[in-house]
Amino acid sequence: MSDATLAPAAGKPPKRAVMIYSRYERFWHWSQALLIFILTFSGFGLHGTHGLLPFEVAVNLHTTAALVLIALWAFTTFWHFTTGQWKQYLPQLSGLPAVIRFYAWGILTGAPHPYSKTLRRKQNALQSLAYLLFMVMIGPALWSSGIVYLTYPWWSHWAIGTIGLPAVAFIHTAAAFLMITFVVIHVYMTTTGKTVTHYVKTMITGYDSVELTAAEVAFLEEEKSDLLKK
Repeated sequence: MSDATLAPAAGKPPKRAVMIYSRYERFWHWSQALLIFILTFSGFGLHGTHGLLPFEVAVNLHTTAALVLIALWAFTTFWHFTTGQWKQYLPQLSGLPAVIRFYAWGILTGAPHPYSKTLRRKQNALQSLAYLLFMVMIGPALWSSGIVYLTYPWWSHWAIGTIGLPAVAFIHTAAAFLMITFVVIHVYMTTTGKTVTHYVKTMITGYDSVELTAAEVAFLEEEKSDLLKK
């Protein structure tokens, strides 16, 4: 048996190594990770947490990285809706309790993961919910407050007696810490695969083992053979 085909468990479809993360998804993932790191590093510099960057350099770096990331998000949102990939982020609440129990204590006792990837569903219920919150709450709160902060000279005369710059700065900083928390948890979760580097390797190569029905195997072999790992 090749490493591209895994013996199925009883009552389950066989697994095949399939490219489930396209080239653009991988580009988006890693470029976003780099930009978030740059924003975090420069942001802490702006707050005086470290003095590794001159203030003006930190401002320019932070602003440039933020604008690039906003542009990346805008295009990626368009890509998700035009390709139908937005459906991957709709959480399936029916499977959420089992996944939470697994990460709470099942993973410590060697219990099998309650969710197996399929061609139609890459993320488990908890991942989908986390990514949805990231994409519709944390991210927009961070980008919108950043834009409002950046354009303060244009609306400052309207801010008298209203929220003002300190409130915008607080919202932006709070959203930034939520983003950092998400990233830390995300990095930890990458170590919970079959091996410590399994998920990282998957996001580099695009391939992972997923359950395929006979119809899906036939379709891929006939129409999308390039997605199957030889």
